[in-house]
Amino acid sequence: MLTIDHVTKRYGKTIANNDISFSVDSGQIAILLGPNGAGKSTIIKSIAGLLRFAGKIEVDGHPNKTLEAKRSLGYIPEMPATYDLLTVGEHLEFIRRAYRVEDDGYGQRLLERFELWDKKDKLGKELSKGMLQKLSICCALLHKPKVLVFDEPMVGLDPHAIKELKLLFRELKAEGAAVLISTHMIDSVEDYWDIAHIMVGGSFAATKRNTPEEIKAQSLEDLFFQITEGKETGGGVKV
Repeated sequence: MLTIDHVTKRYGKTIANNDISFSVDSGQIAILLGPNGAGKSTIIKSIAGLLRFAGKIEVDGHPNKTLEAKRSLGYIPEMPATYDLLTVGEHLEFIRRAYRVEDDGYGQRLLERFELWDKKDKLGKELSKGMLQKLSICCALLHKPKVLVFDEPMVGLDPHAIKELKLLFRELKAEGAAVLISTHMIDSVEDYWDIAHIMVGGSFAATKRNTPEEIKAQSLEDLFFQITEGKETGGGVKV
């Protein structure tokens, strides 16, 4: 569903992503873990088509910058990309028309789930950061994409929204969506992930699968700190 093939992104002489390759299959939740500056947001923005890069990215079998790929992709940025002078309801109407989605009540159900329905007539500029984040999530989900990419989705959310988002991750997985979540907060991903890639310095330092054998051998948290605190040299360790 989502394929990243030998992607490199440079800013002048700085390499933000260095020859990264991985995939996220249908019904799979993949995690990008790493400290600030590891290159997580760069690869996420590359997937979303916001950056130029060397290599190849495909969404549902289509090059990521094509219309076909964009119809299959839902992108939730770290900083909500909303409009100050549109109401909450108008945001969803704008997305619905852009994707030519019939109004089947799904938008209202999303707003109710994230406790925004009573805010449907409020302007974007009147919302808190947490409310804007919830609105961003609702907008990205409205067209029911096959591939969803979340960049630090828990930041700024209240406890209810965090609970609902975690439930949503599991529902998307059960429905066959491919989900990629970038975060630096290990406790936010808990046990619902299938595969985790730990990033350091723009590259993958380790890849771990969520199986009883691998978790028993070493927890994701232990592996993360072993690598990021300098006790592991990297080099594409796979466990």
